[in-house]
Amino acid sequence: MTTPASTPTSPAPVTDKPLAGKRIILTGGAGFLGRQVRRVLVERGVSDQDIFVPRARDYDLTSEMAVARLYRQAFGTQKVDVVIHLAAEVGGIGANRKNPGRYFFANMAMALHLIEQARLDGLIERGGKFVQVGTICAYPKFTPVPFREEELWNGYPEETNAPYGVAKKAAWQMLDAYKLQYAMKSSYVLPVNLYGPFDNFDLESSHVIPALIRKCVEAQQRRDKEIVCWGTGSASREFLYVDDAAEGIVRAAEVMNDPTPMNLGAGFEIKIKDLVELIVKLTGFAGGITWDSTKPDGQPRRCLDTSRAMQLMNWKAKVGFEEGLKRTIEWYRASLTGGH
Repeated sequence: MTTPASTPTSPAPVTDKPLAGKRIILTGGAGFLGRQVRRVLVERGVSDQDIFVPRARDYDLTSEMAVARLYRQAFGTQKVDVVIHLAAEVGGIGANRKNPGRYFFANMAMALHLIEQARLDGLIERGGKFVQVGTICAYPKFTPVPFREEELWNGYPEETNAPYGVAKKAAWQMLDAYKLQYAMKSSYVLPVNLYGPFDNFDLESSHVIPALIRKCVEAQQRRDKEIVCWGTGSASREFLYVDDAAEGIVRAAEVMNDPTPMNLGAGFEIKIKDLVELIVKLTGFAGGITWDSTKPDGQPRRCLDTSRAMQLMNWKAKVGFEEGLKRTIEWYRASLTGGH
């Protein structure tokens, strides 16, 4: 078996605004990452009227019939030029443990139908492109650090989020197969854990940074003596500010024509223990930290090699970690008082 898209190819030549005038379907466009991708698209010359964001109440993207209807209805008699697929059903370790079947089905079904219906709708003949956002959860549990794209098939993902990760990796395999058989243009990016304003701060389903920010802010308001955190704090993670991720995704839409997988990350890792202490400091919470070691740590380490994205797309992260955390904390505090 050949490894999908194992050899990076040269990016397409870039004009100043290669997406200007293009009609774009942006799934997940109303979400945390999607609103920033939409902003970047407009900055790159795409008319806001040429960005169609399918809403869940109107289009169930896990349904073949609904996705076929999306392609018919998005731009009326005109057709879509680019599909950027951000929509996902995802959460932290707890949510993944509760919903492994749903997370596999939903993420697999959305990609499966969106890619195939794009082909049936004539996207390939029009020279259009499909941009798939993958996940760092697709990497094997014990991937050597920093993670390099060549390692994606060298082992099984971390068990707690494997169903989600495998579904997202299967979408990459599908795009590679469609490139080989149908010459579909596509791109595939793997953002590391994202954070920033408008993130999901629900303690049941959020990722680690928004969950910690909310815990610290609420504990501070209640004047609690401590906060309780999952695991031992020994695992490490890398985090990417959402604006940087949006830039990388739009860049992939602009210049890449094949699904060579590309990491999007900030190029550093931080232990969860140190992350908690930093958020405690930045929020001003004065209490202690207790670790619940009966809860899982997840994958032991995550840190990405992002040299391929620099080589093929001239992309790298720009927002410093502490600066990004400060912006996120400020946004969350303002959201509690109706400031956003």
